[in-house]
Amino acid sequence: MQLPDLFGDYTLRTVALGAAALGATSGSLGSYAVLRKQSLLGDAISHAALPGIALAFLLTGSKAPLVLVLGAAAAGWLGTLLVMRIVNATRVKEDSALGIVLSVFFGFGLVLLTYIQKQPDASQAGLDRFLFGQAATLLHRDVIMISVLGGIAVTVAALFWKEFKLLSFDPDFAASMGFSVRWLDVLLTSVLVLSIVIGLQTVGVVLMSAMVVAPAAAARQWTDRMGTMVIVAGGVGALAGVSGAVISSLGEHVPTGPTIVLCLTVIVLVSLAFAPNRGLVWEWVRQARNRRQLHVTAVLRDLNALSVQHGGHDHVHTSAVLEAMHPGARHELQALAERGWARRTGADGWSITAEGKNEMDRRGGNGEEES
Repeated sequence: MQLPDLFGDYTLRTVALGAAALGATSGSLGSYAVLRKQSLLGDAISHAALPGIALAFLLTGSKAPLVLVLGAAAAGWLGTLLVMRIVNATRVKEDSALGIVLSVFFGFGLVLLTYIQKQPDASQAGLDRFLFGQAATLLHRDVIMISVLGGIAVTVAALFWKEFKLLSFDPDFAASMGFSVRWLDVLLTSVLVLSIVIGLQTVGVVLMSAMVVAPAAAARQWTDRMGTMVIVAGGVGALAGVSGAVISSLGEHVPTGPTIVLCLTVIVLVSLAFAPNRGLVWEWVRQARNRRQLHVTAVLRDLNALSVQHGGHDHVHTSAVLEAMHPGARHELQALAERGWARRTGADGWSITAEGKNEMDRRGGNGEEES
């Protein structure tokens, strides 16, 4: 199948649109979790949602996506409130509380799923897709549900943009201004719960946390402004969703959810390596440039010291002498000559120039920039 024909396929178009809507929602709202250092919250919510899915089926007997998502949202919200209660009322730290709630809710959910699967009727078939996701089963109504619920979550976040922004960076200042930090925290967490549970059918309980954390982590590498970060994170999530859907459709038995997460991993790695100011590659380049500058300054300082010892900057010194004082000085001498701070005399002689002497005087004689 040729790539241009893929977008004419109904199934692929449906999966791609659903994955894009999910990626944009979870990516943009996940920025709050990353900035608040609550990256594990997405993992806890997604795992805590599993018993809600099972209970929703047991109580209603329906496998309608909206019914199951509402059950997941209720369980995820309850689990999140339980984490907040444990942290506020006990000495248990947040990461420990998240681990407790995650394991207990997820274990209870697996027990319920096992119970449901042992029932004599076959109406329970398909619930296990929420564990690992099954994006290929998305229908047009599922895409509409993801888009509508995701749109509600994003709209709430936009309406409370200033409050959520203040809560993310300085909750103590928000409290001093009269805001109810507790209720803002509950509202923000509720929005995050909604953005997570709508993706369980697509990528599953196990991988949903990556959809929350990875786009925001990648976006954080590229910008220092929260507004830009939220937009970029949403774009990264949507791009990964579409890319994962397309790539998984090119081969047989390639699951869409894990492929989306792998696409996100590639984007995060590229961001970590090449993002300006924070990228590892640019950091390595800056460090190499700084080391080279330090070496050049050290050789200039040696030339200046030799000129003082020998009564003037016209005195010529061999590169061997400078190599003994500073190993590897030949490259630095060439750099000094290009700047006009050193002069080559004969085949192997070097001396500091008047400009080089003035540069050392400007730096206070020790080669360091004056403040």
